[in-house]
Amino acid sequence: MMARMTPEELLTTTRTVRKRLDLTRSVPLDLVKKALEIALQAPSGSNRQQWQWLVVTDKDQRAAIGELYRRATTSYLESEGAASKLFADDPERSKVQTRVGTSIEYLADKMGDVPVLVIPCLQTVTADLPSGNQAGMWASLLPAAWSYMLAARAFTLGTAWTTLHLEYEKEAAEILDLPPNVHQAALIPTAFYTGDTFKPAVRQPLDEVLHLDRW
Repeated sequence: MMARMTPEELLTTTRTVRKRLDLTRSVPLDLVKKALEIALQAPSGSNRQQWQWLVVTDKDQRAAIGELYRRATTSYLESEGAASKLFADDPERSKVQTRVGTSIEYLADKMGDVPVLVIPCLQTVTADLPSGNQAGMWASLLPAAWSYMLAARAFTLGTAWTTLHLEYEKEAAEILDLPPNVHQAALIPTAFYTGDTFKPAVRQPLDEVLHLDRW
């Protein structure tokens, strides 16, 4: 069932869901397909529609992908760029980053238990990614992946945009039997969520990041 939300409510309450993914409740495949049907309405460069969508529900496949994600996340959390280590000189923002780090660590241990893993992919002509305008190429997939997450939210599903497993992209491709010319863009865990208190996040004031005409 689709939740009744205004566009503003949908866009400001589509949160990254990690700790509140319901790992005990199965997700109907038809619901995921409905969200993907909506995602396919997103823009695509030259209308090529080179996107491909891998929906992983098999227990063993999920566990294998989850293990790659866990390994990659362990390395990430030990790095200087880990979320929990950012903005250490700002007490208020540091509290938020610590919570983010804790939730990332939680998902690392649970990724393989999430009932549905969605992997948006880009199919190219050859195995090598073309040189040149990478932004234009990936822009033909990423808006659709975000549309999927928005649609999932409207269908009372929680998601999280993750890419850490791409540290082991080749291993993941082998697990998933991906052809050499199919390239993964993200790993989106999808599940019903627990609770219903999603609200806009604290963000920088617009004036701090807005530039008019020139930098």
